Amino acid sequence: MADGREEGEIDSVEPDFSKKHPLENRWTLWFDNPNQKQTQKQYGQSLRSVYTFDTVEDFWCLYNNIRTPSQVNVGATYYLFKEGIEPKWEDGKNLKGGSWTAPVPNKGDSKKTLDAWWLNTVLACIGEQFTDGDEVNGIAVVIRARGDRIELWSRTSSNEAAQTMIGKQLKQYLDIPESVKIGYSVFEEKINSGKAKDRYMV
Repeated sequence: MADGREEGEIDSVEPDFSKKHPLENRWTLWFDNPNQKQTQKQYGQSLRSVYTFDTVEDFWCLYNNIRTPSQVNVGATYYLFKEGIEPKWEDGKNLKGGSWTAPVPNKGDSKKTLDAWWLNTVLACIGEQFTDGDEVNGIAVVIRARGDRIELWSRTSSNEAAQTMIGKQLKQYLDIPESVKIGYSVFEEKINSGKAKDRYMV
């Protein structure tokens, strides 16, 4: 060839590792580790924002430098929420919403399952894998003596179609069998009465 290269030879390209891959939304990790069981009025006093990120690389930098859910104290909770939304029922973007709750099975290596469920849910959220992604406000992994659980918080509890789709997709991403049902409860009912029955189940 005229430029001295053999036919079929390809220019070598150095990868640019400094280039980051932006996420669709900015996300904030929160951590709550109260010293004792809290009443509804006390909730949030020990809640702290840890870090906000908006790229794939910054997420993995954060994830690889914090304890996994199985390594934190009983009573602690990790929250991952879109920036500008606090993980409180009373937050303006949560108030008309609710949450899906997926209890971690207490069999086999439940701690390994806990960590896998948390990571899978996080990746589904920040990767915008939910069909009704605008409805998703955030997620929580709740570490409790009576059983660990994943919660997915959404914006509009009255939108049954969207919530049902989110619930079905959450089960899919966590590989929950069809025979196992998860429930969706409404925050306003919890605020008003301190408890709430499941409005939807999938």
